[in-house]
Amino acid sequence: MELQHSYAISVEWQGNRGSGTSDYKSYGRELVVTAEGKHPLDGSADRAFRGNADRWNPEELLLAALSQCHLLSYLHVAAAHGVIVTSYTDDAVGVMEQTRDGGGHFVSATLRPVVTIEGDDLELAASLHAEASQKCFIAASVNFPIGHEPTTLRASASAS
Repeated sequence: MELQHSYAISVEWQGNRGSGTSDYKSYGRELVVTAEGKHPLDGSADRAFRGNADRWNPEELLLAALSQCHLLSYLHVAAAHGVIVTSYTDDAVGVMEQTRDGGGHFVSATLRPVVTIEGDDLELAASLHAEASQKCFIAASVNFPIGHEPTTLRASASAS
């Protein structure tokens, strides 16, 4: 059975400094992303592209979506396998390469989850990242490799 889900957001550019896009340096990259019933996200271009470093850029948001999707998929498969997760953090990194024509693309992302579990089955808990990766909708939607460098800890060991 296949189910279809739809998502809707709105993006509003806030960077007109009075002359629109009269030239590359004349406009701001500030924008706001909204979705019904949610807090707005302040966005911009990466600082390398004349963006505002205090705002989220699309590249960070893509990496955040990959990391969040893996986390949620991991929690799902952990529960299904009887692994009790008590803590999960991830320090993900991504690499984007620009092309000579001014475009670019991500060439890789690496997720580095640190998962704390109750019990002793560290091997099972570590192995669940592969299943979580297969179930992650965002990972299945990108065309670059996503690496995983997980660390699994026992709850009693992390409490000391």
